[in-house]
Amino acid sequence: MFKLRLFLAGLSGRRVGTDEYGNAYFEGRKGYLAYGRKRRIVIYKGEAEASAVPPAWFGWLHHTTDTPLDTSRQLPWVKPHQANMTGTSQAYRPKGHDYSGGERARTAGDYEAWTPGS
Repeated sequence: MFKLRLFLAGLSGRRVGTDEYGNAYFEGRKGYLAYGRKRRIVIYKGEAEASAVPPAWFGWLHHTTDTPLDTSRQLPWVKPHQANMTGTSQAYRPKGHDYSGGERARTAGDYEAWTPGS
């Protein structure tokens, strides 16, 4: 199915490149409707997940840059791209979350007002 999508996208546009995850990026041959710019699309390798697009290609897809960003020079503070894990068992859960044991430090929101007769 991936190869069929690549073939069909290649008929209607030109291939701009691929990223390190195997996703292929295309730009349409004609201007898109009233926007006056060419449509840019991504064909995902595997499951279609928007968080699988690296930042270098995200800017290009959304017409922020004319060319994909250069990834050859890696700055020391840049972390490697990670997929969005929300909704999975690998999602971040802070200390005190019910799935992490449910024990947390007491806070001001834990206050229970005194009522007469109790």
